[in-house]
Amino acid sequence: MSTYKQVNKKRKTRMPRRVIAVLGVLILLVIIGAVTVRRVYYAKLEPVSSSQQTQIFTVDQGSSVKEIAAELENDKLIRSAWAMELYVHSKELGSSMQAGTYALSPSDGTAKIVTTITRGAVATELVTILPGQRIDQIRTSLINDGFSPVSVDAALQPNQYKDLPILAFKPASVDTLEGLLWPDSFQKTGSTDPSVIIRESLKAMGDQVTPDVQAAYAAQGLTTYQGITLASIITREVSKPSDQAQVAQVFLSRLKQGMQLGSDVTALYGAAIAGKGQDLTYDSQYNTLIHTGLPPTPISTITKNALIASTNPAATTWLFFVAGDDGTTYFSNTLQEHEALAQKYCHKLCGR
Repeated sequence: MSTYKQVNKKRKTRMPRRVIAVLGVLILLVIIGAVTVRRVYYAKLEPVSSSQQTQIFTVDQGSSVKEIAAELENDKLIRSAWAMELYVHSKELGSSMQAGTYALSPSDGTAKIVTTITRGAVATELVTILPGQRIDQIRTSLINDGFSPVSVDAALQPNQYKDLPILAFKPASVDTLEGLLWPDSFQKTGSTDPSVIIRESLKAMGDQVTPDVQAAYAAQGLTTYQGITLASIITREVSKPSDQAQVAQVFLSRLKQGMQLGSDVTALYGAAIAGKGQDLTYDSQYNTLIHTGLPPTPISTITKNALIASTNPAATTWLFFVAGDDGTTYFSNTLQEHEALAQKYCHKLCGR
């Protein structure tokens, strides 16, 4: 009796062959899946291409591994953001990524790029075009970077870049690249011609002026070139993004009402390029304290925030603003309010 129970118990606990077969198939599938994922993972770490052309890539302070990987994939410097994230975390390098500007190539591969960034091997041979720079200031910077004045002057001639989309927005009567160069750092070697730098900057600007940007300007009754001109004025007037959106609203409201923009920075630009120093009273086409409408060209390179502000102005109703000595921008609806705010907060900046 007891022997029967033991045999019966064994029979009850024995796993059916069908279940064993299913489990075996599942285990096999898991193994195959793991091997496949591993192969895909390593394939995604391979170089994007054999191209040796370097690209300038900037890691901003405080950027996460996820953000860096996404930007690298977007710039086609790595094959896969998730593969890079996994690689960085598997090597415990997440806290070692260093901010800086790097010269990277699609032929590097993810492992080499991660090594470059974690070691902080920043590019040293860089040419930088700054936000808010006039074209004459860019010319001086390029010469200071080691380019000859003759080559720089030749590189700044617009006609040679007619094939670039951004040049299509420039009126035929305008013979300057003022405002059309995107501020960034560009790599150079001993044999680099400055026209290479200018072309890269113009291409970058073209990437920023998307169809959405063009449509936003059209909705405000501006050409794309006029919109870029507005963005350049905003760049020079204020730096705080929230202030820039409100300043954009002020200028657009004044344009619609036929008022003078009343921008000191445009007047100063006109005086500067005419060799008249810091003269707000100098009567140039750029002096919006005297003339209505936008200036005939932009007055400097722009920033991303100013571009956003010019396409997405604040939903406010201000008609005046003044930048105070304390760094605050004060907005108002009437001339009387504006003058009172200027009297109270703007002494040094307003030459009082």
